[in-house]
Amino acid sequence: MELEEIRAYCLSFPHAVEDIKWGHDLVFLIGGKMFTVLNLDLSSQHLLSFKCAPETFVELIERNGVIPAPYAARYHWVTLERYDALKPAELKALIKNSFEIVFAKLSKKVKSQLGRPIAEGPRPRAKPRK
Repeated sequence: MELEEIRAYCLSFPHAVEDIKWGHDLVFLIGGKMFTVLNLDLSSQHLLSFKCAPETFVELIERNGVIPAPYAARYHWVTLERYDALKPAELKALIKNSFEIVFAKLSKKVKSQLGRPIAEGPRPRAKPRK
């Protein structure tokens, strides 16, 4: 996947927004919390970062082209050193997972302000009273 494809995919999530931070990073957020970061400085060795589950983090950093994210590895963020380090379908699944992890940790207040993302599905129906 290339930068524009990743950008379009990240913005396809409900309530996802983008912002420029630190001068050269395109940051994708849900409820004010980051779920993916694209480095716009193409000369950098760190191109794309995202959050993942602890077990996924351990598996990914063993791959060629994937490293613990500088300053954020303790929070289970990984960084791609090249876009082809992961297959496009796998990368999309990992970005979606990052979005879902970050959304799940938002406060109830923020979640209610945003509404429920499609990934969560419909709300369960209340049981009728007898």
